[in-house]
Amino acid sequence: MPLSPMPWADGFFRRIQAARAAFRLGALVVWVPLSVGFEACLLLVPGTVKIRWTRVIWGVLCKILGLRIRVVGERTGTVGGLAARKRGERPVIYVSNHMSWLDVPVLGTLLPSVFVAKGDIEKWPVMGLISQIGRTIFVSRQRSTTGRERDEMIRRMVEGDNLVLFPEGTSSDGSRVLPFMSAFFAIAKLPKLKDENGKSVLPITYDSGMTPLIQPVSLVYDQLEGLPIGRFRRPVFSWYGDMDLGPHVWALLQWKHSRATVVLHDPLDPDLFPSRKALAQATWKAVAQGAAELRQNRTPSIQPGRFDPATLPVSFLPPRVRKAKALLDRVATFFSSLR
Repeated sequence: MPLSPMPWADGFFRRIQAARAAFRLGALVVWVPLSVGFEACLLLVPGTVKIRWTRVIWGVLCKILGLRIRVVGERTGTVGGLAARKRGERPVIYVSNHMSWLDVPVLGTLLPSVFVAKGDIEKWPVMGLISQIGRTIFVSRQRSTTGRERDEMIRRMVEGDNLVLFPEGTSSDGSRVLPFMSAFFAIAKLPKLKDENGKSVLPITYDSGMTPLIQPVSLVYDQLEGLPIGRFRRPVFSWYGDMDLGPHVWALLQWKHSRATVVLHDPLDPDLFPSRKALAQATWKAVAQGAAELRQNRTPSIQPGRFDPATLPVSFLPPRVRKAKALLDRVATFFSSLR
C-alpha cells in the first residue's frame, strides 16, 4: 500500500533510501577491511594501542550507520593493560543486555574491552576472521571446555584486558531483559578449590585484591529519525532467532538517524556477594531496571552499586565517592598537621 496519496512521492523517497543504504554499504566495504587489517598489524605491538584502535573502528562504524550514542553514568575502569594491573587497577567485566549485532559496535565504542562471544561466530566466513583479529574470546558452553574457557578469560584479565559479557546467552526482541545465567559469573566468583596445603588448584587465579569488578550496563535503542521508539519499531534494531543478517543490515542502512542510550550503573564487587547466583541476580536487577526506564521513555536512573571503596583505586570510584574521598583525605591531612 502506498504511504501517501502521491505514489510518485513514495517511489522517490524509496529511491533516496536505497541510495543512502548503497552509499553506506560501500563505506562499510571500504572501512572494515582497511581498519581491521591495520589492527592485525597492531596485534604485534605491546601496550594498549590495539585496544584504543578497536574503539576507533567501532566508533567510525556507528557514524557510518547514522547511529548516535547517548551515555548516562560514568564508565568504571581505564583502558587497562599490564602496566595498569601492576599499578593495582582491578579488571572490569561489563555486563549488558543483548538485543542485536549492533550492541557490539555501540559498546565497543564506549568500553575499552574485548567481547566474549559464542563459539559459532568463530566459524562464520567474514565475521569470524574479524572477531579473531579483534581478540574476541569464544566460548562453546560445553562441560568439556568450561574449565579451559574460564582459565582463558581469567588470563586475559590478569594480563590487562577488560571483558564485555552478554549473560542472557542469546539476543532478544528488546521488550525485556532475559534472566542472566549465573555460569557467566564464574570468572568473577571463582570456585574455592584448594589442596591440602590451602593453595588453589586452579591453573590461574587473581592476586589478592584484584578480583574483577562488575559494571551493569543497560542498552536500549530509543530513537529513530528523532522520534521515540515503540514496540512496533524495535525490530528495526533487534536481531534474534532465525532472522537473516543481510536483509536486517540493508533495512537498517536505509534509515537516516537513530540513537542508542547506554546507562552505566555503579560497579559491584563480587567479593561482597555470597554466591554467583546472588551476584547474577543483583546485576540483572540493575540492567533490567535501567532498560525498562529507557523503553518507557523515562529518564534513566543509575542503580547504586555494592562495593568497598577502600579497595578501589581512585580512578575506579564514581564521581560522588571520589569527591567525598578527596574531602576526607584533606580533613585527615589537616588534623595530621595539627598533631
